[in-house]
Amino acid sequence: MTKTAILVLQNTNTLSLAAAVDPLRAANRQSERPLYDWSFATPTNEDVQLTSGLTVPAAPLQRVPSCNLLILVAGFNVIPQATPALLSSIRRLTAPDTVLMTIDGGAWLAAKAGLLDGHTATTHWEDLAEFSASFPDIMLQNARFVTSGKRWTSSGAAPTLDMMLQLIEVQHGASLSARVAAGFIHTRAPSSTDPQIRHPDARQHSALTHKAHAIMESALDTPVPIPAIAKRLGLSTRSLQLHFQQVLGITPKTHYLTLRLAEAHRLIKHTETPLLSIALATGFGSQSSLARAHTEKYGGSPRATRAAHRFGL
Repeated sequence: MTKTAILVLQNTNTLSLAAAVDPLRAANRQSERPLYDWSFATPTNEDVQLTSGLTVPAAPLQRVPSCNLLILVAGFNVIPQATPALLSSIRRLTAPDTVLMTIDGGAWLAAKAGLLDGHTATTHWEDLAEFSASFPDIMLQNARFVTSGKRWTSSGAAPTLDMMLQLIEVQHGASLSARVAAGFIHTRAPSSTDPQIRHPDARQHSALTHKAHAIMESALDTPVPIPAIAKRLGLSTRSLQLHFQQVLGITPKTHYLTLRLAEAHRLIKHTETPLLSIALATGFGSQSSLARAHTEKYGGSPRATRAAHRFGL
């Protein structure tokens, strides 16, 4: 039986926690034997409240003697919770044969503990740039989830289900993993290495526009010229433009600008990142060029948008 400890931090997404636990429960049910035994742990002797309002009763991680599988589940405000005592407990429990899995913000805990150095890992797309700058010894990959030896990292709730299904397959075979997936009516999973899409488009993409969209998403800070995108896809620039017009009703250039502005808008509203840094991170040459494009798209300047969001308007 795999003895599992699941550390849950304050402000964790409920879906992320469920995606980690329920596949283990389902594996026990489908196999009709106890393959996994788990217990929940908390950073301190205080209850943990999830973003939905659900509560995980206090069970300090420092009291867990050992485990075969350690899962770190976190969401918002991870770093203030990453105390030296908690990191020490995580290091102690990560024995050479222990599988360490992180979900969403959990990667920050493992990284702060030095347990991802030299490994390939991922985290939520909102944190990719900051994570990469903070931990240069980790090979960061924009992927749904990543396996690197006994280090498994997932970018968020939905990829976690696929990651857990792969764990079950590795440990107990493809047949059981398929039965667990069927129990959740989960019939088609993207590849683990598929990049995280920050701004999914509600419009119906073709295979070609989807590939172009992914290229654009991966290079918002330094936009790839449209002719270069066309060349990567084996098309002429004219053919790519016509295809975008036929499928989405807009040009590739307009689509790219929309993605860049959407990311800038998110950063303006939800971070304290300086406006010039946001402009450069989304491919605008100056703060003024971002301001013009943002005002035309959203009807307000970046400064006004940030002020309105800050005051709840």
